[in-house]
Amino acid sequence: MQRRQGRVNAGLLLLLYQISQVGLQNIPSVTLGVLALNIFLYLNPVRPLPEVCISVHEGFYRKNWQRLLLSPVHHADDWHLYYNMISMLWKGMMLERKLKSVWFAYVIAVFSVLIGVVYMVLEFMCMEILDDPSYKMNCAVGFSGVLFALKVLNNHYNPGRVSSVLGLQISSKYACWVELIAIHLISPGTSFAGHLAGILVGLMYTMGPLKKIMKACAGGVSLFTDPARPRDYYTDYYRYPGYQYRRPRSYDDYTGGLTEEEQLERAVLNSLNERGFGGATYNSERRPYGFWFPPEQRSEEMRRHRLRRFERR
Repeated sequence: MQRRQGRVNAGLLLLLYQISQVGLQNIPSVTLGVLALNIFLYLNPVRPLPEVCISVHEGFYRKNWQRLLLSPVHHADDWHLYYNMISMLWKGMMLERKLKSVWFAYVIAVFSVLIGVVYMVLEFMCMEILDDPSYKMNCAVGFSGVLFALKVLNNHYNPGRVSSVLGLQISSKYACWVELIAIHLISPGTSFAGHLAGILVGLMYTMGPLKKIMKACAGGVSLFTDPARPRDYYTDYYRYPGYQYRRPRSYDDYTGGLTEEEQLERAVLNSLNERGFGGATYNSERRPYGFWFPPEQRSEEMRRHRLRRFERR
């Protein structure tokens, strides 16, 4: 390992300050692990950058496949590390809670390798179409490609939002494409193909077959559960002689069949109504904060409860 020496890493210090402001206890485990790994390998790189970066020449022709694993977690300088990890901190805190930690780690691992493969394919296509052999020597490092893929996922799971790119309000659906062009115009030295590879891999996951393939590959591992469906923790129970168990309640009994987004929206509206910020209020009894049903739905719920009690008798 070659430790970086000889200058003050202002970007690294600022990154550590930002992390401390958020608080380690508030950062999900996988996101925190990715931050720690990238910071550690910045301070203690496995090899010099020319020996870890990924290119068509090194990855495809010379078969240095380990670079697919090493290139995403090494950075050119402290500011390269800072901007990538700040972006990872924000995206990770949102997506890890949505996808759950195990699946999020799985996504990052697959994306890190696959983006390197797609990057080499793009550079190889440019080399062949433009008849320019210099494309096979373009060598890239950094976590940016993975971040572009995560940006696609974040926009997919949070549709209808607006992002600010260079002061322009852009629909989140197109923000990654505008950001791709903007970064290339502002910093021509950045890897356009690497960032584009991230977007393409993200689209392969949200709109293509990648998610299904990942689920199929992880099907035999019990830790990998479908992040789109809640896990039922009450399906297994012990049977003791002389004791009769009743069937556990289904997930819909608690949620009314609403999705997580609909439950959140309903909870926010209920909380606002409780505090008198407009909308209809029901003062016959004090409502608990969070998820609830209005009176017409509540009466139906009470009727269903009475029918269940009658069936048990």
